[in-house]
Amino acid sequence: MLDLYYWPTPNGWKITIMLAECDLPYRLVPVNIGKGDQFEPQFLAISPNNRMPAIVDHDAPGGPLSLFESGAILLYLAEKTGKFLPAGLHPRFDVMQWLFWQVGGLGPMSGQAGHFRIYCEDPIPYAIERYTNEINRLYGVMDRRLADREFLAREYSIADMASWPWVRPWERYGQQLTDFPNLKRWFEAIEARPAVQTGIAVGAELRQKSLSPEARKILFGQTAASLGNR
Repeated sequence: MLDLYYWPTPNGWKITIMLAECDLPYRLVPVNIGKGDQFEPQFLAISPNNRMPAIVDHDAPGGPLSLFESGAILLYLAEKTGKFLPAGLHPRFDVMQWLFWQVGGLGPMSGQAGHFRIYCEDPIPYAIERYTNEINRLYGVMDRRLADREFLAREYSIADMASWPWVRPWERYGQQLTDFPNLKRWFEAIEARPAVQTGIAVGAELRQKSLSPEARKILFGQTAASLGNR
């Protein structure tokens, strides 16, 4: 059995989508990031970066395997199932470069855009413009890439599963998918997949529409010293 430590966010959706696509059974372990569950000792033993998602595969060869970081989890699940990551050198690394592009660019920049556009209590125009423009640039990169192929690495893969959840909140990032016709076509094709619908429905009832002052402090006030005091 596989345990999934999860909260319904784009990074969490990556893994529930992959699990649904592979039809893998798992036990859901909610990690309420607004209440500080990510700082509990038992979770930090699995995810020392105090971030979800994380998994524990109790059936891994050699004994239970725990993993944090969504990109690493996707790679592991692809290796475990033999799905959504090609075996050939060129197509395999085509997928991997776009997976790393997402975890190193699209995800973090989207997070910053969302923070400064939605959660920052004192709006900073420079930061809003900076990250809104960067998301626009990244969407342009995807749009050009998708001009002559159906998916980021031609065949549907973990690179698409990693990127799609971070495009899903496009309106919150100040974008219009109609400005990116190839990206829009890609987005709608993935959205229509039954496994994707299943994945994003996991824990939907857990999502919070607004953040309490305490949740804001937990999510946005972390330092090495503050974490050490927990």
